[in-house]
Amino acid sequence: MPTIEISRPNAGKVSLINLGCAKNEVDSEEMLGLLAREGYAVESSRTPNAASQGTDVVVINTCGFIDAAKEESINTILEALERKKRGEIKRVVVAGCLVQRYSEQLRIELPEVDAFIGTGNIGDIGTVVGQSLIRTDQLMQVGEKPHHRWVETPTRVRLGAPWTAWLKISEGCDHACTFCAIPSFRGGHVSKPFERILEEATLLASQGVRELNLIAQDSTQYGYDLYGKMRLPELLRELAQVNDIHWIRLFYCYPSRVNRGIIEAVATTPKVCHYIDMPLQHADDEMLRKMRRPMSNAGYLKLLADFRAAAPDVAIRTTFIVGFPGETKEHFATLERFVDEARFDRVGVFEYSVEDGTPSAEMMPKVPSRIKRSRKDLLMQRQQAISLACNQKWVGRELEVLVESRSPMDITTAVGRSFRDAPEVDGQVLVRRCSAAPGSFVRTRVVEARPYDLVAELIV
Repeated sequence: MPTIEISRPNAGKVSLINLGCAKNEVDSEEMLGLLAREGYAVESSRTPNAASQGTDVVVINTCGFIDAAKEESINTILEALERKKRGEIKRVVVAGCLVQRYSEQLRIELPEVDAFIGTGNIGDIGTVVGQSLIRTDQLMQVGEKPHHRWVETPTRVRLGAPWTAWLKISEGCDHACTFCAIPSFRGGHVSKPFERILEEATLLASQGVRELNLIAQDSTQYGYDLYGKMRLPELLRELAQVNDIHWIRLFYCYPSRVNRGIIEAVATTPKVCHYIDMPLQHADDEMLRKMRRPMSNAGYLKLLADFRAAAPDVAIRTTFIVGFPGETKEHFATLERFVDEARFDRVGVFEYSVEDGTPSAEMMPKVPSRIKRSRKDLLMQRQQAISLACNQKWVGRELEVLVESRSPMDITTAVGRSFRDAPEVDGQVLVRRCSAAPGSFVRTRVVEARPYDLVAELIV
């Protein structure tokens, strides 16, 4: 992203590095917006070494969810501190999940960091950055118990492609899955007020966004804390009324709360993609009980059948965890059979990772790393054949495609996504002999299926 200069150029220059998930990206966009509004010249960079010359403060929005993410966050902080030591930047501010989760350890082990800011305090980023520039002592702005506070919607400075945006509808989680530490550093479920979501969607549309991707820790619980009832179906229908929005996509649905109202809203609301992301995590009933997931193998299959009856072309994405403590060959075999029967369009598989403070961290027996890795590979190989079969059903059919780039192998081929493809995590559609500009929608006919991607030609 280019540096954004504003009319009050004396506040200083800030470079922000975003790590982690789409929810973190929204937080980073909001922090950049708040900083720009307070007079800072702002930019985003992938690494501290990529920050522009003359940067005063590097802000790192960390992820603290799994070991690999924690390691990336720590390495990024250390890299920024090296630049500070060399006198190339003045201050290092660390924000996000890692801070909320391990604030005391970070304070002790990284005294060179100038300020820490927790997940519930991102609205204070302007004050924290300003204080870091004038104070000599370390600043710690971290709530003891995380609780999300929404910042004003007109403050986002976009990081990604201008035609697609993540729209956070709630934050935090009230579930008690035994493997997950997110509630401990994101807090309980907090819905964004209905009117504010519509205002934000309208603002994004005015800035050129054509695809809204709705995210939360649990989208299905939207509205309950504010209105005493789940309002996701109503929200989908109202968002569909926003001018210039073309696609609305739904992520992170908790399966036991996906009811008839949600299914009907996805199936029948114009602009809402026939796509749903429902992390199931496992399919063996004993494993689901140990994970504290309140559904069963049979319940999952009925839910999938209900969705497909309402929207036969629906693309269903899920994720599974393999190697959970106590997972046997028999448990894994049940999961394999379930994947065969369920026929998901998209599947992600993760090896179980011990998370500090979670009930599963104390569960035994632990599954060896080599077995976890083997099971992940086996399940992905199994799903690859299913994904190819799902894609083959689209050969010869018409498909609308959102063009996003050119193929590096052939400049006459456009690279895009269909309603079946979420940004960053799913497949692509390669459109031959297409010169449409990125951000535009084109009509195509599918001519070839690959395990994860489709090849199509323009319908003139």
